[in-house]
Amino acid sequence: MRTTTALALTLLLGGCATQADRATQQQREVDEMIAVYGPACERLGNARDSEQWRSCILALDTRNAVRYRTAPTTTTCFGHRGFFNCSTF
Repeated sequence: MRTTTALALTLLLGGCATQADRATQQQREVDEMIAVYGPACERLGNARDSEQWRSCILALDTRNAVRYRTAPTTTTCFGHRGFFNCSTF
């Protein structure tokens, strides 16, 4: 019993990230967004490192995050011929 408790506690505490780790991860994500969406925003006419350029990068990333989200969804439809009501969760 003690071994199981110690192992569970070790696994829980081992998964904790420090503030520096979280900041490093955020910076990696921002750098990746800039590398992926930066050239497209420049071609759309936004000057590099301008506020419009940053907004463009965030908008494109948000659009793709919604489009390619990995969360499972369920669609339920009911009704009769000519009328259907569908809900997606």
